[in-house]
Amino acid sequence: MNRVLSILERISSILPVIQKPERRVSLRDKFIWTAIVLTIYLIMGQIPLYGISAITEEYYAAFYRIIFASKHGTLLELGIGPIVTAGLIMQLLVGSKIINLDLSKPRDRAIFTSSQKLLTFVMILVEASAYVFSGTYGRLSLDLSLIVLFQLMMASILIVLMDELIQKGWGLGSGVSLFIAVGVAQQIIRYTIAPVSIGGSNGYVEYLGVIPNAISIAMSGGPITEAIIRPHGNIPGLLGFFTMIILLIVIVYLQGMRIEIPITHAKYGGIKAKIPLQFLYVSNIPVILASALFANIMLFSRFLQSTLNPDGTNWLINTLGVFNSTAEGVSFTPIGGIAYYVNPPRGLSYIIANPSEVIHAIIYVLVLCTVCVLFAIAWVETSGLSARDQAEQIIKSGLQIPGFRSSESIIREKLNEYIKPLTILSGFIVGAIAALADLLEVIGTGTGILLLVSILWQYYQILIRERIAETYPAISRLIGET
Repeated sequence: MNRVLSILERISSILPVIQKPERRVSLRDKFIWTAIVLTIYLIMGQIPLYGISAITEEYYAAFYRIIFASKHGTLLELGIGPIVTAGLIMQLLVGSKIINLDLSKPRDRAIFTSSQKLLTFVMILVEASAYVFSGTYGRLSLDLSLIVLFQLMMASILIVLMDELIQKGWGLGSGVSLFIAVGVAQQIIRYTIAPVSIGGSNGYVEYLGVIPNAISIAMSGGPITEAIIRPHGNIPGLLGFFTMIILLIVIVYLQGMRIEIPITHAKYGGIKAKIPLQFLYVSNIPVILASALFANIMLFSRFLQSTLNPDGTNWLINTLGVFNSTAEGVSFTPIGGIAYYVNPPRGLSYIIANPSEVIHAIIYVLVLCTVCVLFAIAWVETSGLSARDQAEQIIKSGLQIPGFRSSESIIREKLNEYIKPLTILSGFIVGAIAALADLLEVIGTGTGILLLVSILWQYYQILIRERIAETYPAISRLIGET
């Protein structure tokens, strides 16, 4: 397998690449590059794909737009989906030892990175083809299908390169995090204050934004219950707005929680210090990977139904997912199979109106929490956060835990008492937060809010490090940032 990966590494060398800066980029220049990338991204979201007609997007497709920073019918159709999916596949392969790589070794890390990039380009072709040939844009001629496919591929390659540009040190953080944060922020603003009329009933004009809609209902004497929970089942109301605020406070609080492990430095007279472990040890990674898995289940089960199972008689494909069929093709609304249960019900009002959806909601919460725990465990083992990796770093740094011998195996066992429960608990918590918030129609979705807070926290820490590095260059050299 490693021989195959070496071949893939050589193949990936012909792919377009962004070079690392030869010297440290100033914070001002990083802001400029980040702003340029963000501007290009926002412009791409306003450029429609040539050759397709306007098609109303369905709820389940729109649900994943936030997570994948994509926009229907534009150059951002695929968003960061191929990047996240490729990362998901590589994490699963390495975590399950199908691919035997030690990511603590620079050589293996390089093979992993290059293989993931090549897989990203493959996923661009696969996902773009699935969109075009499954009837997402209606029934297109072959020539028009190839034109749309080309646009999707070129736009997605540009997104990959912009993400790489920021990650290589030209910008701040990563492109993936930046695009997700901006997408969630746009969604929050849109559904909070947008004074866009979307119809009306019971003597009042209904607006898309929660606040103007509540004002409209109050001024016209309409039923306040329709301001709290929208009757549509897929547009947030005041319940979603206030739940979003509560959720923001809870996540910020959890993000600041730490579990501290006391250590001493044997070489410097036993100086005491502490290793802080975040309570949300795996951050937002499990939710991103779980969302990528669920989205791809829906995308490819829909593709299989439209191409191989249009009459719905293939039980194997039906097990994966069953979708409504329309005159334009297969819809994005799952009505059965695995795809149905890994997607949330259409909000609290829909559950109230359809009691059978309670079972759907319970299964969705359990599945998301379970998958997040599994991804949390896999992520810790493959990202250098495991007790084994942490113990190795402690020994190399000349540190030890008071009351224990300076032995890697002993320190590993001690760290496991903290890291293993934290991994499982944090994976479960982020999954539960995302799932329950989705059921309560939180503005920006539960997953989106969780990602937004985590990403903003990461950027806060990045800015602190950047300021310290610029103000105190000696510290920058000490920690290896040149």
